[in-house]
Amino acid sequence: MDKLNSFVLLINDFIWTYILVAMLISLGIYFTFKTRFVQFRYFKEMFRILGDGTKDDKNSGKISSFQAFCISTASRVGTGNIAGIALAVVAGGPGAIFWMWLIALIGSASSFVESTLAQIYKVKDGSAFRGGPAYYMEKGLNKKWMGITFSILITICFGFIFNAVQANTIASSFEFAFGVDKTIMGVIVAVLTASVIFGGVHRIAKVSEIIVPVLAGLYILLSLFIMVTNLSLVPGTIGMIFESAFDFSSMTMGAMGSMMLIGIKRGLFSNEAGMGSAPNAAATAEVSHPVKQGLIQTLGVFTDTIVICSCTAFVVLLYPEYQTSGLDGIQLTQAAFVSHIGPVANIFIPVCIFLFAFSSIVGNYYYGQSNIEFISESKTTLNIFRAIVVGMVMFGALTKVEIVWNLADVFMGLMAIINLIAILLLGKYAFKALEDYEKQKKSGIKDPVFYSSNIEGLENIECWKK
Repeated sequence: MDKLNSFVLLINDFIWTYILVAMLISLGIYFTFKTRFVQFRYFKEMFRILGDGTKDDKNSGKISSFQAFCISTASRVGTGNIAGIALAVVAGGPGAIFWMWLIALIGSASSFVESTLAQIYKVKDGSAFRGGPAYYMEKGLNKKWMGITFSILITICFGFIFNAVQANTIASSFEFAFGVDKTIMGVIVAVLTASVIFGGVHRIAKVSEIIVPVLAGLYILLSLFIMVTNLSLVPGTIGMIFESAFDFSSMTMGAMGSMMLIGIKRGLFSNEAGMGSAPNAAATAEVSHPVKQGLIQTLGVFTDTIVICSCTAFVVLLYPEYQTSGLDGIQLTQAAFVSHIGPVANIFIPVCIFLFAFSSIVGNYYYGQSNIEFISESKTTLNIFRAIVVGMVMFGALTKVEIVWNLADVFMGLMAIINLIAILLLGKYAFKALEDYEKQKKSGIKDPVFYSSNIEGLENIECWKK
């Protein structure tokens, strides 16, 4: 088992160090220039369209832009935002936070492209829609085998293993904080998961719509309170992040590369830009133009990394003993909060972990469902998948097998590589959709409307005909 684990780690390091990081950065820069820095130019527009059609969609049973945003953010915002950032600071130093920011800013252009494509190639699913990379690989590239390969990888990663990781974190956190037996927590989380996922995408959307804004808002406000109460130290902390990121004089090239890699990996793990996961949520929304969900999901990258991950980073870095405590992960984050706001943090952090992780389980499950439905539309197959998800949640709460998590990293890396190749080949349609959106806005149309005939050469489109 140890030899197999070492082999998996070797493959994992090769994929991430030599292939995926180069693709993420180069394609992120390419998409940034091809969209003329869309992630910055349309930042205000992202907020304006966030609530588009919410009332009408609720009344008609459709998924609104805001609900699609919440589903994707539910998956993005998980234990990695709390525990993962503390691990990044310990392993890579404060400079890792800068590289995390950078990959988010660059990668948000990739997120725009993949989510816009997901909207263009989405298909009808009763009163709602579904889609994602598997769908645009089949319809845009005429390569169903590529879509099936992607579907298998994302189902294993998000539907099974990542959900087991989230459940394990919940169980460990409550055992550490309150002495609750892992079996009890496993049963609770498994029952809650089953009650949501067997209700379909509409129930997932409603649960995400409640948990994500409330919890994220509370976490951000408390973090801002800590920063305000330590306001005199904040400029020095920001300076430390930038100084550490570019401290070429005192670091070897190997250490520098390691810090950059840790920050980049943490950024991708957190915001999922270019990975091909968020487009599955983006495709569910009822919007008048695909670009709207491209912009909404770009906002999701900012919300996850630039806002929520940064909150954790500053809370940890403002903790005087973060380097000497000997703690890392969730324990370091919890110790930092306790030092700032007192023992109440021992309750607040486990509750945050529970809700963040549970929202991730729900969001992750939907990604698996969308791709299971791509492979087979059999209700029996879907219900078997749901049962396995609940089983993996229970398994994850009780067990932690290192090789399983390392395999998940390999599958996720392969998944991202396949998706990045697809959006590179299909990116021209996202660029043309953006041009169409801008053209309508400049002509005075406040709410641009998209038809497949607007883009020459666009084929196999189901949902955008006049």
